[in-house]
Amino acid sequence: MTLSETLTQLESLGSEKMREFNTKHGARSNQFGLKMGDIRTVAKKIKTDHALALELWKTDNIDARLLATLIIKPAKLSKEELTKMVESEPYTQVADWLYSYVVKDYADNESLREGWMNSKNVMLARAGWSLTSGCVSRNPDRLNLPALLDRLEAEMPKAAPEVQWTMNNTLANIGIHFPEHRSRAIEIGERLGIFRDYPVSKGCTSPFAPIWIREIVSRQV
Repeated sequence: MTLSETLTQLESLGSEKMREFNTKHGARSNQFGLKMGDIRTVAKKIKTDHALALELWKTDNIDARLLATLIIKPAKLSKEELTKMVESEPYTQVADWLYSYVVKDYADNESLREGWMNSKNVMLARAGWSLTSGCVSRNPDRLNLPALLDRLEAEMPKAAPEVQWTMNNTLANIGIHFPEHRSRAIEIGERLGIFRDYPVSKGCTSPFAPIWIREIVSRQV
């Protein structure tokens, strides 16, 4: 499919209801308003098309960028290209898909993690902490967990909301996976109170770290 054909198909699947929903949650006006399932259906038809993915990303259209994350080849991206993609997308829905389907699968993401964590760009910092949260679960030997808890305790209160979210994921993961650090992770969460009053649907776990940690640990017993 060409860029024009793809954009035409995406536009035909959009709706005002979804555009209003996206806007309410922080999306910009450059969007068609597709349901996530419709974007996945289009991606299945295209399969993998790296060149088209790059063209879609350049449009700055939210739905086009979501589709791009599903059909791109992470291995073909340079570190500079990937960094520019991450820092250019402020809408968290797209940023999360970019992380899940591109950044997380990027072979050399460890070489980018710490630099992104220390970046003044909010979205790079957000992605850097996402990688760190994953590292806690999968490769904790790369990390100094006590020092990481020190940093979370000091920096979370003044971090941008977008970054607080992935920092909080890191805090919760430490508490969940490491009994020796659990009490401190819970204490930090209680004292900072970040996401204490976050609205949660029935049956879902609160993102408030002390509740989250205790709930997941209780399921492991």
